[in-house]
Amino acid sequence: MQSMVLLMLRNMGHAHDHKGEKLIKTSVYLEEEVLEALEETARELEQDTGRRWSKGGVIRLALSDFFTRRGKIL
Repeated sequence: MQSMVLLMLRNMGHAHDHKGEKLIKTSVYLEEEVLEALEETARELEQDTGRRWSKGGVIRLALSDFFTRRGKIL
């Protein structure tokens, strides 16, 4: 079964401001195991950082790391 999670992506042309970043709402389809891993990672990051993490925040962090490794700074 696939689960859908809303993903906030940086887009300089839209007005939703999140700590200085412009974000838009979009939908992606993810396997249930990925959704569960996002929730688990959000809980781990909350314990590590002392602040609340959403699944969207974990996705943005993972995408940032992915693109940085590929030499793209977003």
